[in-house]
Amino acid sequence: MSIIESSQKRPRILIVGGGYVGLYVAMKLQKKVKAHGGIVTVVDPNPYMTYQPFLPEVAGGQIEPRHVVVSHRQHLKHSELVNGRVLSIDHANKKAVVAPENGEQFELEYTDIVMSAGAITRTFPITGLAETGIGLKTIEEAVALRNKVAERIESASNMTDPVARKRALTFVVVGGGFAGIETIAELEDMARHLIKLNDRIDEKEARFVLVEAMGRIMPEVTEQQAEWVVDHLRGRGVEVLLNTSLNSAVDGNLELINMADKSSAGEFGADTLIWCAGVMANPMVRSTDFPIEQAAAVSKPAPTCASRMPTANRWKALGPPAISRPSRTLPVACQTVPAFQTPSTLCARQSCWQRTFTLPATVLARSRNTSTQTSVQLPASAATRV
Repeated sequence: MSIIESSQKRPRILIVGGGYVGLYVAMKLQKKVKAHGGIVTVVDPNPYMTYQPFLPEVAGGQIEPRHVVVSHRQHLKHSELVNGRVLSIDHANKKAVVAPENGEQFELEYTDIVMSAGAITRTFPITGLAETGIGLKTIEEAVALRNKVAERIESASNMTDPVARKRALTFVVVGGGFAGIETIAELEDMARHLIKLNDRIDEKEARFVLVEAMGRIMPEVTEQQAEWVVDHLRGRGVEVLLNTSLNSAVDGNLELINMADKSSAGEFGADTLIWCAGVMANPMVRSTDFPIEQAAAVSKPAPTCASRMPTANRWKALGPPAISRPSRTLPVACQTVPAFQTPSTLCARQSCWQRTFTLPATVLARSRNTSTQTSVQLPASAATRV
């Protein structure tokens, strides 16, 4: 039976996005909903969930890509999985338009909905950024970044042009949040290791630059902690430029400006530019009739999606739901958000093979970020293969 045919025959909880939130909502509800004649439907363009806090470790070669993804098919065996995107939502009539990766778009009716479309990289109209920069929001970007750093180091070892050689060995990260700090730290560690293996490059030739527009990094932690991280990075040879913004990146020629007086803060060439300057809500939420904030996130639960136990006739005996506060980066418009676990905990229950890695302090600090969707306590060291 096709998705379109099955969609009209039973009550449905539609989950938009199979990322961290969507995966665990579906896991907690799928068996209970199925036992009472309903179905949980997850719509996501990827067949897996990406554990994004570990992407810097993938980019730095500390964790293999397979350790950061969780298969939907493996853990959502009692859910209906749609490999595609939700184009629009008419919540007043409980209908969503879905565009599968292959095939024609169709309309999907639902009883309740969970908006967990996640966030995308926030960019600015900086000339040359789209052509030169690379983000760090997907597993594909992390792998591409790792490969590029390794390739630039190897290529630089054979270059005789000092200008081209210097560009190849210059690595720049824009954004001093958790992602930016972890990324520059991991890449610096990996790059120096690769350089030590190559006798045609001096370690002093490598240049690592962190650009942050604010006067401090990681506003989620205390100022004392932020200053310690800056001192630590500078002690490792990383240039930390605070109150500095990227003005242009045409052809890899980076122009920086001082945020205090808008004067020039320097200009240099770099073949590797990583953009980690924040995220924004998935723009698809604008194609819904939910109340939207100026930042394009669902501002509050819709009036017909109350934070209470679902009606007995539809989802009797599901158990009391755990309420999660909506956030700007991971907007949620429904009530049935369960307690969350890390992928490591999930795989331990499923008797999956586990491997341990030592994580930097900045990864552990992420669990104290009050701006995240839920309070997640990360283990001191964990990574999984699924």
